[in-house]
Amino acid sequence: MNRKFVILFIIFLNSLVFAQQAKLNESAPDFKLTDSNRSEHSFSDFKGKIVVLEWINFDCPFVKKHYDSKNMQSLQEKYTKEGIVWLAICSSSKGKQGNFSVEEINKRSKNHGAKFTAYLIDEDGTVGKMYGAKTTPHMYIIDKSGMLVYAGGIDDKATTDVDDIEGSKNYVSSALDELLAGKEVSMQSSTPYGCSVKY
Repeated sequence: MNRKFVILFIIFLNSLVFAQQAKLNESAPDFKLTDSNRSEHSFSDFKGKIVVLEWINFDCPFVKKHYDSKNMQSLQEKYTKEGIVWLAICSSSKGKQGNFSVEEINKRSKNHGAKFTAYLIDEDGTVGKMYGAKTTPHMYIIDKSGMLVYAGGIDDKATTDVDDIEGSKNYVSSALDELLAGKEVSMQSSTPYGCSVKY
C-alpha cells in the first residue's frame, strides 16, 4: 500500500514538472526571480504585456557580438519604448562562465548601455530548464494573452562576426513588429545559436 502511494506520488510530481515546461502556443509558465538590483519579479506581474526573454552570458562571444555592436541594446530600447517588457535571464551556475556578482552585472550592463527592463538571476537554472533555454542568446516572446509565440535564435546568422548582423533576418524584431501590428507571429521557431547555457 505504501509503495503504491509512493509510486503515485512520484507520477504526480512528474506530471507537475511536465506541466511547467514551456511550449509554443501554450500559456508560458510563471516564475519568480530576483534581479541584479535585488528586486523580485514574477512573470505574472507583466500580465497583459508582450514579454521578451533573452538568455544572457556577457562572456559568451555570441552575446558579445550583439552587445558590442549595440544590436541587442537597440532592439531593447526600440521595443521597451513600445511598452514591451524585456527580461535578460542568466542561468549560469555558481563558478561557471557568466555568473557574476550583482555589482559586476550592473557595471557591465551600464558599460554596454543595456536597455532591458531587468537582468534576472537564475543561478540554479530552474527557469532556464523550464523554458528549455539551450544557448546564449536564446530568445522567447510571449504575447499579451500570456502565450509563448516565439522560441529560437535572434537571427539567421549563427556566427560571432559583427559584420553578419547587417543583412541578417532578425526573427525577434519580425515577430515583435507583427504582434504590435495585431498580427499573428508568422515564424514561431528557429534554431537557437550561441554558447551553451552554463547550468
